[in-house]
Amino acid sequence: MSEVKLTAATRSEFGKGAARRIRRDNKVPAVLYGHGSDPLHLTLPGHELLLALRTPNVLISLDIDGKSNELAIPKSVQRDPIKGFLEHVDLLLVKRGEKVTVEIPVQTEGELAPGGNLLEHVLNALPVEAEATHIPEAVTVSVEGLEAGASIHAKDIALPSGVTLAVEEDAVVLQVLAAQAEEAAEGEETEGAEEAAEA
Repeated sequence: MSEVKLTAATRSEFGKGAARRIRRDNKVPAVLYGHGSDPLHLTLPGHELLLALRTPNVLISLDIDGKSNELAIPKSVQRDPIKGFLEHVDLLLVKRGEKVTVEIPVQTEGELAPGGNLLEHVLNALPVEAEATHIPEAVTVSVEGLEAGASIHAKDIALPSGVTLAVEEDAVVLQVLAAQAEEAAEGEETEGAEEAAEA
């Protein structure tokens, strides 16, 4: 997995006004916490952080005030609901070799069996435990030839070495739904609407 280096500065100003000033400078307010230490309030470079966060569970190497280096992973990211810019980031302090629980995206490959069936992602992300410096970016699951009624459980997904499930083995991750059941339901609704209109 990739490790991204960011330069961070500690901050002593808090509140909405301070946060707005930080964002005006193209920086993002952040909090670093973990390992029982007091939360550390930081500012991070906005553009570099935005690029880093494109990778799920990215490992961030923080150069704090040029004095200390810490490793962290993003735990919570707040974005502006309309404009999409970063408002605030919570970072979890990690150590090399330490195990952390994270969610990794589930990607699919292959085609379902013919018949217009639908693939439902019951879990969009799979909770796993992995070493902080070796978190997989995603897991890929083959759905080739799966028919309606088929499902893939957490235990069916091959995980990289050193990565273990942090969810029940029998948890359903993906399932295949029969398309006609949905079409029939839509047909009934249409018929009902037509009857109501006639009445």
